[in-house]
Amino acid sequence: MARFRITICALLAVVLFASFGVAAELTDSLKMGKADLKSAGALTFGADGVLFVGDSIGGMIFALDTQDRTAAPGAAAVDVPGLGGKIAAMLGTTADQIAINDVAVNPASKKTYVSVSRGLAAAATPVIVRIDVAGKIEALSLDNIKNASVALPNPVNASTGGRGGNARLNAITDLAFVDNSLYVAGLSNEEFSSTLRAIPFPFAQAGNGTSVEIWHAQHNRFETNSPIRTFLPYKVGNEQTILASYTCTPLVQVPVASLKAGSKVMGKTIAEFGAGNTPLDMIAYNKGGQNFILMSNTSRGVMKFSAQGLDKFEAITTAVPGTGGVPYETIAALSGVVQMDQLDAQRAVVVTRTGTGAAAVLDLKTVALP
Repeated sequence: MARFRITICALLAVVLFASFGVAAELTDSLKMGKADLKSAGALTFGADGVLFVGDSIGGMIFALDTQDRTAAPGAAAVDVPGLGGKIAAMLGTTADQIAINDVAVNPASKKTYVSVSRGLAAAATPVIVRIDVAGKIEALSLDNIKNASVALPNPVNASTGGRGGNARLNAITDLAFVDNSLYVAGLSNEEFSSTLRAIPFPFAQAGNGTSVEIWHAQHNRFETNSPIRTFLPYKVGNEQTILASYTCTPLVQVPVASLKAGSKVMGKTIAEFGAGNTPLDMIAYNKGGQNFILMSNTSRGVMKFSAQGLDKFEAITTAVPGTGGVPYETIAALSGVVQMDQLDAQRAVVVTRTGTGAAAVLDLKTVALP
């Protein structure tokens, strides 16, 4: 029995040493210097406090060593009323001169990271803001930080004017990190411009990505040039998939196995959540032994739908004038949510907006997952 315990301890030591070695390898690949971001948009965390930042204007992905690896004490929560105004004051400007682009919670420290644009349009300066569980706000210095970057080989070209504005802002629309690969959604300059990429980390080179075609039930047509707005790596049945959502608002499955550089794939549309809406963020969680997905939106509130049996839904291949496929409910208690990320198994951190225009107020708070 003693020998068994020693053997188990030895095995645990090997596993822990191996895990430490992998984390160290990831941070060791980052080099001290200036992280020269041209913009700061989509965020996601990897292992050991490494924060990935999408720089659409620069056509780059940055990995930043936040050196934020200390576990949070107890059931930490954060609550920052008037977040937009407080960030603006810290940056020496006014709330109407900043934009909050994304939030990501460090799974170890539970600190919240926010990508911010200080200023408007081409004059905007990218800023990464860190908020601890006590609500203290500070800017993460980008002038001397361990970092690495990788260039996207074919990001969509910049364009101005028209209904879509600058298309380059959609070069990177969302990020997720799984099993030492960074998944990147956005637009390329290929003929089929809607693209998913799987980029190994530590960074070496980014491939051309996979072009994604979908059936858009609201538009009653196949589409290849609409960007994925938010996505979630999720196992559907026995298949690892990217569960993705687009404007107006189809929900689509894309098999991870199909993500090969330079190839094309047809996504499987399993839901239509309605027109006049853009999805913002998705969270997967378990409550009461059941798996759910929460999705925030620009104009349809926060939707909750069951993640059980998604593989049983038939592909939608015809027009859907309203909603169809996977059923959902709207969570009335979560109104005005513009950004969200999971804090732990029971809670999320959300940014909410009340009011419009110059009178809009952005608050950061912790909420229970419904």
